Amino acid sequence: MIRDIVDKLNEIYDLREFLNKDPYKVLIRTILSQRTRDENTDKATENLFSKYKNINEIVQAPIEDIEQLIKSAGFYRVKARRIKEVSKILLDQYNGEVPHTLNELVKLPGVGRKTANCVLVYAFELPAIPVDTHVHRISNKLGLVDTKTPEQTEEELTKIIPKDQWILLNDLMVQFGQTICKPQNSKCEICPIADHCQYYNNNFTIE
Repeated sequence: MIRDIVDKLNEIYDLREFLNKDPYKVLIRTILSQRTRDENTDKATENLFSKYKNINEIVQAPIEDIEQLIKSAGFYRVKARRIKEVSKILLDQYNGEVPHTLNELVKLPGVGRKTANCVLVYAFELPAIPVDTHVHRISNKLGLVDTKTPEQTEEELTKIIPKDQWILLNDLMVQFGQTICKPQNSKCEICPIADHCQYYNNNFTIE
């Protein structure tokens, strides 16, 4: 069932062009993405890196300037402080390189498991399952898991999903959650995986 779900979603959606990007930019983009929409994240990321090209320039940049550049991402004062703090730690402790293990990434301020897993997947192509609101919600709706928190969802998904499909899962489910399996007004009538969905089977009957 799991492979069928991934295969069907993979037929519909093209994986977005995040892989093989600069790990530092992936990390900063993921910090900016916290509690905001993709379009806001994209705008803030573009604004920031159009003026400050790399980690050295961002460490030297005035905090007020960073705040203004990333304002569209929301919580911009907190995120600006995080970006400066993380960047300085990377320079001081990691020679300016982003670590590529979960244990090291989550030591960075403001970097939780979801952010760390996003960096592993989208910067380094390492198998991980980033669980955001889409992945958590959809996994429970499908009946793949029965969990209360994203952390629990990640733990359960790693048990049932083949490791060679971990990298695909987040991006496919996010796009699926944005277009069909929406938080409100889901388009169940055109869902390509409705036959695998616990919610659909419990709430809809075929005449």
